[in-house]
Amino acid sequence: MLKFDEKKQIDSVRGALALRGKIEEIVDAICREGYRNILLLGIGGTYASCLQTAVHMKERSGLEVLVENAAEYLTTGNKRVGPGTIAVVSSVTGSTSEMLEGVAKVQESGGKVLGFIDVETAELAKLVDWEIAYPGGEQLKFFMAADRFMYNAGECNEYDAMYAEFEKYLPEALVEAEKLADDFGRQFAEAHKNDPIHYFIGAGNQYGATYSYAMCYWEEMHWLRTKSIHSAEFFHGMLEIVDRDTAVTVFVGEDSQRSLSERVAKFLPRITGRYTVIDTKEYPLEGISTAYRGSVSHLVMHAVTNRIDAHLEQLNRHPMEIRRYYRQLKY
Repeated sequence: MLKFDEKKQIDSVRGALALRGKIEEIVDAICREGYRNILLLGIGGTYASCLQTAVHMKERSGLEVLVENAAEYLTTGNKRVGPGTIAVVSSVTGSTSEMLEGVAKVQESGGKVLGFIDVETAELAKLVDWEIAYPGGEQLKFFMAADRFMYNAGECNEYDAMYAEFEKYLPEALVEAEKLADDFGRQFAEAHKNDPIHYFIGAGNQYGATYSYAMCYWEEMHWLRTKSIHSAEFFHGMLEIVDRDTAVTVFVGEDSQRSLSERVAKFLPRITGRYTVIDTKEYPLEGISTAYRGSVSHLVMHAVTNRIDAHLEQLNRHPMEIRRYYRQLKY
């Protein structure tokens, strides 16, 4: 398989899950001291992870959860951010200007910041109030923090049983999903490598996946034109521009918003011959209970899209690391 290191993949997920003890220590201390609300703050791909975490909590929790794009927060602010606010952020480089300024703004308002910063020596890692350094596993890190906040609020009674399954089975289950998706990924890449535009649709924690995949992967890394849209919005505009040759892919997950994407998937065969439905239910996830699959279905989708990316990169002879403008120019 192209760009696939089974041991590295397994170790990465295991390593992220192993952070749970440290996350619990920090979140439990925050909860003992008391807090007013939780702010999920991100930019680009990390904002997508914030969106996924927010919908995960919206379905389960009465806690006040705010979601902000860091650039927008810097211009507009949010009057609900202040003393008692706990911001949760993530960064690979720890040097993104919007995140540096956003964290400073939260702290100036009286809030505190829990940061998942991949590089512990990065500038952002030195600014946050609590820092956990680990490369990768961003979505898991966000969800583990969210689940612990909910557990301490009496809202996540499945916490112990769920994470016992995740720690025992999830790393290997995601690797097996990626293996199963490889042939599909090749066929998809061959069919869509030259698309003039491709639409990605999703809902629930899959909307963050479609948003991130369209923007951070196809646009930024593959230089392919795309648009992401929420399944709930498809029937209020987008359906009118789809014809028989329009390439559309629906990400179907397993949380409470699954039916929104199923509705789109059922409709598409009537108007286009170039639709694809990627349904996480088709991947076994051996050892993971049905009740917990929705909480990790976005990780399954990422395993599938990893295979598309690997084949697209080879077919289009464009290394995903190359950028025209991002961090190449001042802007």
